Amino acid sequence: MASTSPAGTAAGLVDLLTARLGTSGVLTDPDVMAAYSRDRLPLAPSGTPLAVALPSSTEEVQDVVRTCADAGVPVVPRGAGSGLCGGANALDGCVVLALTRMNRIVEVDAANRVAVVEPGVINADLRQAVSAHDLFYPPDPASYDFCTLGGNLATNAGGLCCVKYGVTSDSVLGLDVVLADGSLLRTGRRTVKGVAGYDLTKLFVGSEGTLGVITRATLALRPLPQAPGTLVASFPDTADAGTAVTRIVGEGLVPSLMEIMDATTVRAVERHLGTDLGSGDGGGTLLLCQSDAGGEAASRELAALERVCDESGAALVHATTDPAEGGLLMQARRSVHPAIESMGAQHMIDDVCVPRTRIAELIDGCARISEEVGLRIVVNGHAGDGNMHPTVIYDGDDEFARARTAFDAICELGLSLGGTVSGEHGIGKFKQDLLARELGPVGLRVHRDIRRALDPHGVFNPGSMFE
Repeated sequence: MASTSPAGTAAGLVDLLTARLGTSGVLTDPDVMAAYSRDRLPLAPSGTPLAVALPSSTEEVQDVVRTCADAGVPVVPRGAGSGLCGGANALDGCVVLALTRMNRIVEVDAANRVAVVEPGVINADLRQAVSAHDLFYPPDPASYDFCTLGGNLATNAGGLCCVKYGVTSDSVLGLDVVLADGSLLRTGRRTVKGVAGYDLTKLFVGSEGTLGVITRATLALRPLPQAPGTLVASFPDTADAGTAVTRIVGEGLVPSLMEIMDATTVRAVERHLGTDLGSGDGGGTLLLCQSDAGGEAASRELAALERVCDESGAALVHATTDPAEGGLLMQARRSVHPAIESMGAQHMIDDVCVPRTRIAELIDGCARISEEVGLRIVVNGHAGDGNMHPTVIYDGDDEFARARTAFDAICELGLSLGGTVSGEHGIGKFKQDLLARELGPVGLRVHRDIRRALDPHGVFNPGSMFE
């Protein structure tokens, strides 16, 4: 991008942004900006921004975008930085557009089961707010207690309840989006049905800040489910756990949650929490399920899940309707990432999704890749929808090349099993070549054409998703 105005100088641009947002709305201290320069994937490249802009309204977002576009300076939108693909990582000389101050729940329309929110609202805060109306916002990434809805929208985040409730896009009715020329696009609707025009809402959900900046979202809510019953099953080997998943799906059971952790992950969580999840009782791979159907329906569903796990060779099966006990088991699942971090080495978290009937093949394949590269690979993920998170553990620069080889091999394995290179984390600045391989030349060309049509001068997040 080439500068076309006096605002193209660094000082001139910062002055213009400060005039629009105030001194508290523009950050230039290098130490402060460093905290805004990357997400939670330390491996993806990142640069040093010119400034961090903190708008408080759609109008201020429009001002920032117009000012940066006029100056030929790229804009990198950002939420809480909880992402795991480098999609929010800064570029040298860019303006990071941090949307965390836009954190209002604008409306909860209980009668129509709709909420209107700004992008800085924390996922868990929306859940709590709508629960007061006996309503429920389903998407629940593992980081739901600090990730923002804008980031969830940008990556089309998934979570633990996807097996029953789908990913973020399944709960989005409409968006307000600031385009690269500063104009405001409104997409979608508030009605249950609506087929007028192209589905632009789904185009922007998952676009990782490359097509526009989401400043408001209209979200569909559901009736608040019953307190869930929880089942945990420990299997001596991965194949048996995979058999259980296949049978659960084949028998038409739809638990509200179905998670899987391999033996190494289970041991890491046990050490991290100081608890026993059954790895010492002949178990290895752990399957965790929940039913939020309530009452007799939940009891029947848990009994059916228990039967399938027993018949599939589980060494230990335990079901409970006690919310406190279920909460402890869920804490174990949500502690996977910090447990892996506590192993002391660096790690690459992959995000492949395969058909649910091929989860065991993916986990076994990861074990083979681990032996081939000589590094540990731990596997956990969402068995209910086949979205797995193999994590390569490595130590320093000396092992980085082998770790990246393993990471790419896992993605190739996922593709060979009929899967995709990203189920929920996105592409960002770490998987561009893998995306190109999955899309193929025609698919990649169409993606590039759409991006150029909406952002012809490359204002938004250049270098992300596509090289």
